[in-house]
Amino acid sequence: MSLIISKNKVDFEALKGIETPKATKSHTPIAHFKLASMAKEAMEKAGLTVQEEEHSLARGGLRYFGGFAVTGKDVQANDRKMVIGLRNSGDKSFAASICLGTSMIVCENLCFSSDVKLSRRHTGDIMGDLPRVLADSISRVTVHWSNMSTRIEAYKQTECEDVEKLAVQMADCEALPPRDIYNVIEEFRSPRHEEFKGGSLWSLYNAATECLKGGALTKLPSRTSMIQSLLDPFARLKKVEGRVVLAG
Repeated sequence: MSLIISKNKVDFEALKGIETPKATKSHTPIAHFKLASMAKEAMEKAGLTVQEEEHSLARGGLRYFGGFAVTGKDVQANDRKMVIGLRNSGDKSFAASICLGTSMIVCENLCFSSDVKLSRRHTGDIMGDLPRVLADSISRVTVHWSNMSTRIEAYKQTECEDVEKLAVQMADCEALPPRDIYNVIEEFRSPRHEEFKGGSLWSLYNAATECLKGGALTKLPSRTSMIQSLLDPFARLKKVEGRVVLAG
């Protein structure tokens, strides 16, 4: 079963052969292999076990996205996997970042709800910052897992009353490409997976993430996070000190 949907997957060792652009006064790229290696070390130190990993390259190796399915204490389920995502670029298109998310086992939909930049730019101090920022981000895994559990249950208990309007709003906030508005509506009406039938907010959420599969991996963290921000209020959810809770 795939962890990330991409046409340009490579194995971990292949990252070693990707040439990293030379540093300039204002831009210090980090090698994809180095970033992935340091992230894996941080996961191990946090007590997480990497069960699967997949890596994808674009633009001739200048852009990278990696996904790591991990387990650990209080991070286990039969229907989904905890995923730590990495993205990096050598062409200044976006900063190196780490994101936390889940992958639904039945459909391989990948849903993120955080995107922490490892450095505002690839400046000279990025290597000094990396261990600390990676460790801090990965330490949030258990909270993220708990938040997603709360979100899933709330979405399942909330009826979706106006799918057409919500699909348009997803496109308006750039969480969904406009061309996919009708695809989301059709997926909601006739979901290809039995688990997502029923007309709930959970059905709509998975209809949207189903339609995002195979799209730009580097945009996926922000898109799924924006969808959650749009839908959470309908499920009476709010964030309190980093935790997702039901509003009183």
